[in-house]
Amino acid sequence: MFRSELLTTFRRWRTLALLGVLAAVPVLVGIAVKLETGDGGSGGPGGGRGGGGAGPAFIAQVTNNGLFLVFTALAVTLPFFLPMAIGVIAGDAIAGEANAGTLRYLLIAPAGRSRLLLAKYATVMTFCLVATLVVALSALTVGALLFPLGDLTTISGTRIGFGDGLLRALLIALVVALSLIGVAALGLFVSTLTGSGIAAMATTVGLLITVQILDQIPQLDALQPYFFSHYWLSFADLMREPVYWDDLQKNLGLQALYAAFFGSAAWARFTTKDVTA
Repeated sequence: MFRSELLTTFRRWRTLALLGVLAAVPVLVGIAVKLETGDGGSGGPGGGRGGGGAGPAFIAQVTNNGLFLVFTALAVTLPFFLPMAIGVIAGDAIAGEANAGTLRYLLIAPAGRSRLLLAKYATVMTFCLVATLVVALSALTVGALLFPLGDLTTISGTRIGFGDGLLRALLIALVVALSLIGVAALGLFVSTLTGSGIAAMATTVGLLITVQILDQIPQLDALQPYFFSHYWLSFADLMREPVYWDDLQKNLGLQALYAAFFGSAAWARFTTKDVTA
C-alpha cells in the first residue's frame, strides 16, 4: 500500500511542479548573490553569531564557498516554501481522495483505515525528505558552478574540511526534513476534517502562515517556544564549532510532540468518519 501511495503521489503533476519550484529557489538565490557581489564576497564569518539570523550569516559566506549556498537555500525555503509544499501534499492526502470519489474504494480493501492513514503519513514524510534533498542538491550544484568549493569557515569562525562540510550539509538536510513532521501531521489531520482537497490545502497553509506571524509578535514571547516553527532555524547551530545542541533538541522534541498529537487526532477522526465518497 505504501509503495502504491508513493507512486501515485510522485506521479502527480502537482507534486512534480512543487519539486520544480523548490529546485528553482537555490538557482535564483545563487544567481542573485553572484550578480550582487560580482567577483568578491562581502561579509565574513563574524555575522553568524546571533541566533535567529541563520540566513544572512550563510549568505555572507556563499561567495567564499559554494557549499554555503546549501545552507542558505534551506534557510530561505524553510519558513514558507518547504512547509507550503508539505501542507499541499498532506492536506490533499485524505480530502483529495474523498473529493475524487476514490476514498470509499480504498477503504473496501482489507488493509483497514489505520493502515491506509499510516501509509498516507509515511508518503507525506517521504515527500518531506525528497523535497529537502531536492533543495540541497540543487543548491550544491549551483554553488559548485558559480562559486569556489573547499574548506569551510563555520559561523563560529573555526575551519573544517570540505568533507566534514558535506557531512554537515547532509545532516542539516535531514534535520530540516524532520522539522516538518509537525506540519505533515497537522495537514493530515485537517485533511480528515473535510471532503475538499483545496479547502484542506488552503486551511493547512493558512494555519502555517498564521503561526509564523504569531511567532514574530513580541507580546506572545511566552507562547512562541511552543509554536512548531519557533526552532526551525536552529539547524544553523550545526554549523557552529562546537555544535549547539539545545535548540536542535527542543526543535525535534517539539516536532515529535506535534506529530503524536495531530497524528492521534487524525487517526481518531478518520477511524470514526462516515465515508460516503
